[in-house]
Amino acid sequence: MSQITSFKPRSDRPLVVITDFDFGNVSLETEILEAAGAKVVAMQAKREEDLFEVAPDCAAIMNQYAKIGQKTITRMQKCEVIARYGVGVDIVDVGAASEKGILVTNVQDYCTEEVADHAIALWMTLTRKLLDYDRATHRGIWKWQSGQPVYRLRGRTMGVVSLGKIGQAIATRAQAFGVNVIAYDPFLKAAVAAKLGVELVSKADLLARSNYILMQAPMTPDTHHFLSDAEFAAMKPGAILVNTGRGPTVDNAALFRALSEGHLAAAGLDDPEEEPAKRANWTPEDNPLFTLPNVLVTPHAAYYSEESILQARVTAATQVAKVLTGQKPDYTVNADALAAITT
Repeated sequence: MSQITSFKPRSDRPLVVITDFDFGNVSLETEILEAAGAKVVAMQAKREEDLFEVAPDCAAIMNQYAKIGQKTITRMQKCEVIARYGVGVDIVDVGAASEKGILVTNVQDYCTEEVADHAIALWMTLTRKLLDYDRATHRGIWKWQSGQPVYRLRGRTMGVVSLGKIGQAIATRAQAFGVNVIAYDPFLKAAVAAKLGVELVSKADLLARSNYILMQAPMTPDTHHFLSDAEFAAMKPGAILVNTGRGPTVDNAALFRALSEGHLAAAGLDDPEEEPAKRANWTPEDNPLFTLPNVLVTPHAAYYSEESILQARVTAATQVAKVLTGQKPDYTVNADALAAITT
């Protein structure tokens, strides 16, 4: 395959464990890794304990949804690299990996367009009341009033939380509809935002001014329940929330209260707080948000296109193959921390 890098294979057949996957098969990863001399074992781990048996022998481990925490990492005796399928590494204990001398890699810049498109699609679906109209017409109701009230977008304000590459792509798309975009991002230089025509504001200011809030925040200790009861109370009545960032950045119980009481108009979530794909057993009954007609939920699909899935799989496997064959990987998470430990 043209997308597969040539590697000088190792002779010791290092073991690469793929903790879990929902791609249908791992033939692509296997081709890349076997070309590097590795042996591949694929699992469907839903609990960290499922990894304890394979942890001591693996030279590398790749994960999609499965948590790789300290309990797994402490059992590792041969592991050189932990490779995450995707950008976020909140399900990997990076600190424990660094202390163990294990490199952590991720996949960067592979789904910016997809997530931005998805966020705008959720936003437009909710603002134009497409779900209401669709349900009404399927019941034989042919009235524009079935979606009332619908408000003009132009001139209203969108607040973007986290103005990284995806947040910037969202802002650019939203500006085409004539909305004023403001953003909260304490790590972004004001000059970058200004170049985009976006005003950087405080969290309190964003909550108070926004008609629409689009969350693109990563999962960190500081962003857990970034939006909860106090924040929802501070939002404008009738505001709409869209979250295409990490699910736990939004307190789902508090969101249910804000929507049920009518303070917020609607919400679009690409992932509920509990991340069903990480659970062995899950039903919509686990989360009352699924009972509300003004909540649109997609199954953590914002990153998905056929092209992005292919890119993620090839890139993640290639990072492992490069490490195992003594090459420098493209995307590292803790390389600086490892360097500091060894010097």
